[in-house]
Parts: sequence; C-alpha cells; structure tokens
Amino acid sequence: MTGGARAKAAIVGGGVIGGGWAARFLLNGWDVSVFDPDPDAERKIGEVLANARRSLPALYDRALPAEGALTFHDDLPGAVAGATWVQESIPERLDLKHTVLAAIETAAPTEAVIGSSTSGFKPSDLNAKGGRAVVAHPFNPVYLLPLVELVGAAETCAQAADILRGVGMFPLTLRKEIDAHIADRLLEAVWRESLWLVKDGIATTEEIDEAIRMGFGIRWAQMGLFETYRIAGGEAGMKHFMAQFGPALSWPWTKLMDVPEFTDELVDLIAGQSDAQSGHRTIRELERLRDDNIVGMVRSLRRSGSGAGGVIRAHEDKLETGGDYRVLPVTVARQVPASWTDYNGHMNETRYLEAASQASDRFMEMIGADAAYVASGFSYFTVETHLRFLDEVKAHDRLTVTTQVLSGMAKKMQLFHRLWRGDGTLAATVETLLLHTDLAARKACPPKPEVAEALERFATAHAGLAAEGSGRSIGQPSARN
Repeated sequence: MTGGARAKAAIVGGGVIGGGWAARFLLNGWDVSVFDPDPDAERKIGEVLANARRSLPALYDRALPAEGALTFHDDLPGAVAGATWVQESIPERLDLKHTVLAAIETAAPTEAVIGSSTSGFKPSDLNAKGGRAVVAHPFNPVYLLPLVELVGAAETCAQAADILRGVGMFPLTLRKEIDAHIADRLLEAVWRESLWLVKDGIATTEEIDEAIRMGFGIRWAQMGLFETYRIAGGEAGMKHFMAQFGPALSWPWTKLMDVPEFTDELVDLIAGQSDAQSGHRTIRELERLRDDNIVGMVRSLRRSGSGAGGVIRAHEDKLETGGDYRVLPVTVARQVPASWTDYNGHMNETRYLEAASQASDRFMEMIGADAAYVASGFSYFTVETHLRFLDEVKAHDRLTVTTQVLSGMAKKMQLFHRLWRGDGTLAATVETLLLHTDLAARKACPPKPEVAEALERFATAHAGLAAEGSGRSIGQPSARN
C-alpha cells in the first residue's frame, strides 16, 4: 500500500495458515493484527515471518512495499477493530467456526471482508448460525503460493479478489459452492489413491513422491491438467486424447470410491516410511528447502508469464520504483535471491552485471526508450562496461542501484551505476557505455528528439556530482553530495 494510512488485516488463528496470511499481508505493506490464545503464537508466527522475509522478496526484481506493523492482541474485538480484511484460520471444527465467525461479525467493521481459510466447509455451512464470511482458501505456504479459492456472495468475492490481487495473489472464484472447493477435491483424489498404493504394498511414500516430483508435478506447475493432456493428444488435440485414453476411465485403474481404513497399522506404516524418507531434516529445514524450490520454479516461469510466474510478473508491474537515493535516481531496488549467490554465500560476479543491466533498462524507460520505443525499431546497445567490486553482497541483502549520467550526447549514453547494500555500504560500481541503434539497419544513429531531450536533462542535472566509488572524479562534487 502506498500513500496515506496503511490498510489493516486482522488474523484470527495464528497457526501455519494464519501465520502465512500474516506474512503475505505484512510484507505487502499492510498493518497486521493477530488474535490467537495460544501462548506460543507470537513465536510461531515469528518463525513463519522469518521464512517469508527470506523467500517472498526473492520472487521479485522490484522491492516490495515497506513492511507494515505487526501487533498481537489478547481480545478478538481489539484485533479486528479498523480492519479492511479479517481472516479466520482456526481448526476445521464447524461448531468452533460458528462461534468465532459470529464474534467477528459483531466486532468487525461492516465494510470489512471476512474470509475463512476453511479447506472443506461451504459458505452456507459457515454462516448457518449467523455471519457473512466468504471462503478464502489459500495454499501453504500462503506467502509464496498465489492461489486463493473464493466462494460466497458475488459482491464480496469481487471485493476480496481486488484486495488479493493487490498483495500478489491469484483469486479463483467458484461458480457455485461445493464441499472442499476445487483444488482439495483434486488433491483428495490423489491422496486416497496414494494411501491404497502404500497399504497394498505397491509403493512407498518416497516412491510416490518421486513419481510426482520427477514427472507430472513439473508439468502441472506450468500448464495444469487439461492443457497438459491437450498436448498429449498431439496435433489432433484434446479430441484425439479423449478418444485414445477415454476408455481407460472404465478400467479398474483406481480405488477412488473406496477409502482404506485408518487403522493403527496403516498410520504406523505411513509414518515410518515418511520418517525414513525425510526424518533427517527438521521441519524448518524442509520449509526452507520447499520455499527455495518454489522461488526457483516460479522465477523460471516469470519469463514466459506461465502459471504462478504470470501472477508475480503482473504484481511486480504494480510495485513502485523510482525515487532518489543520495541525490540520484533509484533504478533498481530489490532483494538478492539465494540463486544469485555462489559457494561462498556471496553474490556471484555475473549478478553484479545483471543488476547493472536491470538499472540500464530501467533508466532507458525513464528517458522514454521503453518497450514501445524498442518495438518502434530503436534501442540502446551496451558496447563497454567497467565493474569495480568494493564490498560483499549476500543472499537476502537489500540492494539499491542508483544511476548517474556521465554523458549523453549524440549517439552515446554513458552511465555510472552504484550498487548499495541495505546498510548504506557501497558494494560496487558499474560504468557502462551504450550506443543508440537503429534495429533494422543494425547501425548506430541519433535517438528520437524526445529521448535525446530527456537524456540531456538528466546529464545536465548530474553534471556537478562526484563519481563516488570510481576512484576518479567526474566534474566537481556537488555541495549536496
């Protein structure tokens, strides 16, 4: 959120899901209040936040808004007072949800969205004893995965969808209510079949997980089910696929109508196999491994805009950039993702150039040489770069890049980028020379007048500034610098 008072989200129930909601809103600039009688709630949410702070910003090439304020409350009315969004994330007991949702309805502002994280109950179930909640069912980790299933009153769901898109999520509004919504019904089918495979000795928990993560899980992440099967039909498409594999639906390939009895023996069998599979790591280690993997996959999807990558790209376009730092315009403000670091835990040298390249691209946009300008047949090409390493940058550091125009005459644009760590340390400088180019002729040429004029304005404004960190002086230092 930007400008004026920050919006407030109230979280009722601070477990894994409630903590994830708190992190999602907090790291997107909302103030967050939490009500949970658990004496360990503050510690548990603090641990979820620690994971979120290292992973969510790593999805983006722009800085998220300044973090909001987090408060904990001993009473529900105090937590929900003044909230724009109230999220109930208590255990899946309908009688308990009735009591809590009625209390929220009484205490919350009338214009607030009241969402329930329920994975199974319908809105008609939730509101049977009074209340106006809609289902807002997320997926763990809430601070990374964008999907939220919305079910309920159309007007409220539309209001909720707008808010959720503002914090980088993907609202999916169901056409009609049904037990367990969409995604959990699909997951339940896979879960039931998996339980039979373990019970019947066909596969272990590890082998089932390998079948998912080594094969169709990767396909589903970027195309889902139906689009994947459309491709499987070849040039003839979905009709051919259905004709070829449709008869298999009547074959005895599944036990989906049966549920294995949850005996002590089955529970011990599955728990023992799971311990053998993953017991060498703590839950926190598994969470961080999961988060890093999600970040890597979603970032890879950003380029094409597929799946969750498209959600991140659309959200990033709305994040504010610009402003000044130490007199100069900010052209990059971001967190350093773990994937940018090497075996020493430091930012790899190629990433310094990548950050500078992003800064050059952003500065081109600032003078009008943006995507539309490139599409018209003109751009700037880098012809020479000088990089100086001055200090270390580590994963999850906040990185700010400022850009100074050293010269901007005729076909040439000479930029001086400074890479600043979050603590104000100058970590590197990159001096780069670019030539304006006619893309069709593949030759240097003067920029269009409006671009040349914008560049000249920056060059004039920056003429008196010192080239701090360059080891030499460009012009005379400004009194402000």
